[in-house]
Amino acid sequence: MISQDLKIINRLGLHARAAAQLVKVANQFTSEIEVEKDGESVNAKSIMGILMLAAVCGTEITVKIDGADAEQAMAAITELVEDGFGED
Repeated sequence: MISQDLKIINRLGLHARAAAQLVKVANQFTSEIEVEKDGESVNAKSIMGILMLAAVCGTEITVKIDGADAEQAMAAITELVEDGFGED
């Protein structure tokens, strides 16, 4: 299992579009992917779970991935988050 802390930097946080992007990326991989905020952990492949985290701009999240393609999944998710989900 690998784990990485990431900071949500896009102005609107993990709103519906950003959450959908995260879920889309997560579903490209076979690994189990969880996102944790303030001790609450959700399946990154679940749009409802991601939205329930209510992660606003500046929120620290922890991404935990376990599986054969964990490194590739972490790289893709890290790139998405660090790019601010492609938002200004």
